[in-house]
Amino acid sequence: MFKIITQTDDFVVVAKSAGINFHDEEQQGSGLFSQVKRHMKEQFSVTELYPIHRLDKMTSGLVIFAKTLKSAQIFGKLFEEHSVEKYYLAISDKKPTKKQGWIKGDMAKSRRGMFKLLRSMNNPAISQFFSYSIANKQRLYLLKPLSGKTHQLRVALSSIGAPIIGDPLYNSSSIADRGYLHAYALRFNFLGTIYQYILPINEGEYYLTQSVKDKLAELDQPWLLNWPK
Repeated sequence: MFKIITQTDDFVVVAKSAGINFHDEEQQGSGLFSQVKRHMKEQFSVTELYPIHRLDKMTSGLVIFAKTLKSAQIFGKLFEEHSVEKYYLAISDKKPTKKQGWIKGDMAKSRRGMFKLLRSMNNPAISQFFSYSIANKQRLYLLKPLSGKTHQLRVALSSIGAPIIGDPLYNSSSIADRGYLHAYALRFNFLGTIYQYILPINEGEYYLTQSVKDKLAELDQPWLLNWPK
């Protein structure tokens, strides 16, 4: 379900498993936030917990929760200013229209809870990415969202012809053991201290191939890469 990665007096960083909803679901029961809040209260006597950002149900990886209202407000400002660097890993088995660069455009609601990327740029979703050839004729994507739109990366990759393997909305014909999107790394300045976290992947047969492991050995500090300008 989840694992505590680290915590300070101000926040806790959690590793979320794929397939877990962030909020409670009537059919599935307690979501990630409720589970973490209960655990923090029972194990560490933390009486308050504040959600700062969220991950889609299919997405695994790093999530921050604030432990005080003050720290929640600080994080809220950091995310509003896009000062929290987020890095994701995805896998697609389709050939993209481009192998690295920017994906930009306004997002609009589509059908069945989906979104689509538009050519207009009024309030655009903005992402940078690299991609790498891996085994099974697949490509591994390292993505850096510069905005925080719903389904942003899922829509971005779909828009370049490379929907994520196992994505139930944007690649519904794909059958896989999970949705292949993972919140891999976080980096931010909180009250003058730089924090950075990397979460290796331990679930998903395609993520665990040797070719992915070899490539990730080169991507252990994604903030140091020469990102597309």
